Amino acid sequence: MRVLLVLLSVISASRLVAQAGAPWVLQPRELLLATTTSTRDAGLLDALLPVFTRQTGFAVKVIAVGSGQALELGRRGDADVVLSHAPQQERALTDSGYFVRRLLVMHNDFLIVGPAADAADLKGTSDPAAALRRIAERSALFVSRGDRSGTHQMELDLWRRAGIAPPGPGAWYIEAGQGMAETLQMADQKGAYTITDRATLLAWRDRIRLVPMVEGDSLLHNVYHVMEVNPRNARRVNAQGARAFADFLVAPETQRLIGEFGRERFGQSLFVPDAGKPDRW
Repeated sequence: MRVLLVLLSVISASRLVAQAGAPWVLQPRELLLATTTSTRDAGLLDALLPVFTRQTGFAVKVIAVGSGQALELGRRGDADVVLSHAPQQERALTDSGYFVRRLLVMHNDFLIVGPAADAADLKGTSDPAAALRRIAERSALFVSRGDRSGTHQMELDLWRRAGIAPPGPGAWYIEAGQGMAETLQMADQKGAYTITDRATLLAWRDRIRLVPMVEGDSLLHNVYHVMEVNPRNARRVNAQGARAFADFLVAPETQRLIGEFGRERFGQSLFVPDAGKPDRW
């Protein structure tokens, strides 16, 4: 009984000190990661998180949403660490002090996919902005993520480059408001075009009929950063766990695992490791 009372007293005192913002209180061993649906749908997190937990003891709870939503969770302090692919938004929030570190982790690429019938005649087009202009001119069905994700932001940028105001929902332009896997399924069912990251496309290639139409342009580069939420903006943030996770992602052994991920199943890597390389994003 005495041991139990002492334990309860320690827990109670720890909570009071935590509420007061004391820096020496032990951090909880659960880490809240806000990340993109692509890292989840491709299976990368399933490969990496058990390794991280074994090495550090931190159990990771994942919230997989669009990058815009993931960054907002970090901004509000409702996540401890963010892994996303929306460079402009990331830089703005980091410069504003919402994140304490922003580290380059990896990249892959986006591509425009569509039905084999190719009603907009995109096959062989190398310019993604020109491809979207052709889709609009022919009112060919197009499914947008429509969820403020990194993929959605990149799509909106391509519409601007095409000289077209981003379309609103209509007869040919459909907003899924869903993650990448759900958007691919919707486009496949409707025989529509969409923009996807390569990792999710490869992970779903046996379940959809969409084929690559436009790829390889530098505008379609898709880069991922990890960011630690600034604990000064939210006292409940697990800063110790966030730093451990960021350090884990850029560690040489983890970078090797990232570079190998997908080779056995797909014959190619789904992500290219980038830690330590010059970061121009």
